[in-house]
Amino acid sequence: MTDLTSLTLAEARSELASGAITSVELTGAYVAAIEAANASINAYVAVTSEQALEMAKASDARRASGQTGALEGIPLGIKDLYATEGVHTQACSHILDGFQPRYESTVTANLWADGAVMLGKLNMDEFAMGSSNESSYYGPVINPWRAEGSTADLVPGGSSGGSAAAVAANLCVAATATDTGGSIRQPAAFTGTVGIKPTYGRCSRWGIVAFASSLDQAGPITRDVRDAAIMLKSMASVDDKDTTSVDLPVPDYEASLGQSVKGLKIGIPREYRVEGMPAEIEALWQQGIAWLKDAGAEIVDIELPHTKYALPAYYIVAPAEASSNLARYDGVRYGLREQGRDITDMYEKTRAAGFGTEVKRRIMIGTYVLSAGYYDAYYLRAQKVRTLIKRDFETAFHDGIDAILTPATPSSAFGIADQEMAADPVKMYLNDIFTVTVNMAGLPGLSVPAGRCAKGLPLGLQLIGRPFEEETLFRTAHVIEQAAGRFSPSKWW
Repeated sequence: MTDLTSLTLAEARSELASGAITSVELTGAYVAAIEAANASINAYVAVTSEQALEMAKASDARRASGQTGALEGIPLGIKDLYATEGVHTQACSHILDGFQPRYESTVTANLWADGAVMLGKLNMDEFAMGSSNESSYYGPVINPWRAEGSTADLVPGGSSGGSAAAVAANLCVAATATDTGGSIRQPAAFTGTVGIKPTYGRCSRWGIVAFASSLDQAGPITRDVRDAAIMLKSMASVDDKDTTSVDLPVPDYEASLGQSVKGLKIGIPREYRVEGMPAEIEALWQQGIAWLKDAGAEIVDIELPHTKYALPAYYIVAPAEASSNLARYDGVRYGLREQGRDITDMYEKTRAAGFGTEVKRRIMIGTYVLSAGYYDAYYLRAQKVRTLIKRDFETAFHDGIDAILTPATPSSAFGIADQEMAADPVKMYLNDIFTVTVNMAGLPGLSVPAGRCAKGLPLGLQLIGRPFEEETLFRTAHVIEQAAGRFSPSKWW
């Protein structure tokens, strides 16, 4: 029999439906894989083996009685940002030490209602702040990929590094993730997986630990485009508990796969040809253009003039919202509490001990740009720039562009504890240069594996779509996937 953990979600669904395997068998195979690999990869910060097998048993019983959900019996990994009732939920931060919520996030509730099984909670950058998964209180995640001829550990990208690594290393069928400035798409590109950040409002944010509320969005990381379409269908919903969620029907995304892209207008923004971009990224982009052209799409050069301001504007808006959202972690009601002489001293000691370096940096930046005398000069100006970025996209779509094709990242995965990155946080922030515009404009963006770098590491292309037209992204990404093939790392763990 094929190794059960190598099945895609669609394949596992088919095997379960035919009775060839049970959810208990499938879940057991993943539990064993996690036990064998997690010490090397550090993708999971909490493994819920007993709960997973109980959920799988219940799923098999439902199937036997003729009741099946869209994800019936499928074992998933859940990013540690999602509240899971009675289970470790700490956003990989020491300040939420021991926190187990008494409620379930709307997205995970949707998944369990569709019959999915929870394998555990996945590692991530602390409070989703990072592009390498090195800021986690539980230590870095190791990318399952290695450069050819090397044994050096690489980052899986961030903040959803645990989600991407677990999917790439076959430690879950698929995973939930979140994206504030590229935290789904960048790790997907670094690990040869597929990641989609849907339109802002497509998935409920209720029960997901907030980083920057106007930018955060839930989405899946999966092994292929079809699996991403299946996952998003189950994750998406309107929700009375999240007023930013949108009351629009959730389409059958999977049905869009295989549809022709003939006649679609694909925009190529010249502003994404950034200074110093490696030749292999440009070559990958040109290859993607050629594939879509061959499939009948029309390639159109477009302008997004305010793109160059997106990264600095993002690093004002996101820390400002983080500063506000993270003010609630004070050691009083839950999580870590350090002893102090008085309540102010207790607050200070708790927050100093509880937050990591990157989180502290962003809180301080955010507090600064919101302070009296600087609010207008920084925060208000950044919001005006955000409006201009959104308008650039609206103009392109108004001119008939159906989707936009860009690189997903400026490079392949880099080394753990990379000295250049550690010495200059701005270099790390530049990893999000191709992805932050999508969050600033609230648009859907998808990363699909499209090739490999000279070192044999995966590279991704990004597709950006019109609001709530994720179907176009799935359909177009499927064409790229068919041309590029799928990528899997050689097992070393």
